[in-house]
Amino acid sequence: MEPILTVDDLQKTYGGRGSRTKALRGLSLRVFPGEFVGIMGPSGSGKTTLLNCVSTIDSPTAGSIRVDGTELTAMKGRALSKFRRERLGFIFQDCNLLDTLTGLENIALALTIGGAEARSVESRAREAARLLGVEDVLDRFPYQMSGGQQQRVAAARAIVNRPALILADEPTGALDSKSTRMLLEQLEGLNREEGATILLVTHDAFTASWCRRILFLRDGELYRELRREDKGRKEFFREILSVVSELGGDGSDVL
Repeated sequence: MEPILTVDDLQKTYGGRGSRTKALRGLSLRVFPGEFVGIMGPSGSGKTTLLNCVSTIDSPTAGSIRVDGTELTAMKGRALSKFRRERLGFIFQDCNLLDTLTGLENIALALTIGGAEARSVESRAREAARLLGVEDVLDRFPYQMSGGQQQRVAAARAIVNRPALILADEPTGALDSKSTRMLLEQLEGLNREEGATILLVTHDAFTASWCRRILFLRDGELYRELRREDKGRKEFFREILSVVSELGGDGSDVL
């Protein structure tokens, strides 16, 4: 099976002569179709830089990034924008919904911008909403939704184009414990039942415990990998906490 995401010898250096910071130091990794992979590490480990490079928000100093067989580092301008729009889905800590649009319109916007066939837009948006469990808020504006509902609408918007890879950056960071669990249950279901490939960056061991594999970064390099396999989530959570402790963190939330 070919990987959906291939990162080879990725390097990112910030600053100029006399004041350089190496955020990524030759990082390599693979993510395969249908995986739910978490990225963890202490502040400054390079996890956000990695996600920014994969999402094309930032450009690496050196190295290769391939998504679904396409080399992203060689793409520019309209071609890159088109690929980002059609093949990548984004879920951020701030849901970034448009206040003047309803939940349905926010989800459908990604299809409209992409030039989807008009007659299919609403049905596809409603199907994405069903998968994230937010059919009941489609007629509401963001200010009429809870934080958890807003984030799940944002997640529905991220999957409506059926991207090759969903990138989630601290998606539970602004949510309370109940909303966090609801969002993670929906993402886990999306991965398990729909085969969605998800790469999730988090500092939180509870959030990470819903993933199937965790990659830990330290100082811009791969430090450790954990696989859940047939372990229960609580056992996996404890394993994650152990590695987080090695890295000098506290894992934030508890079960």
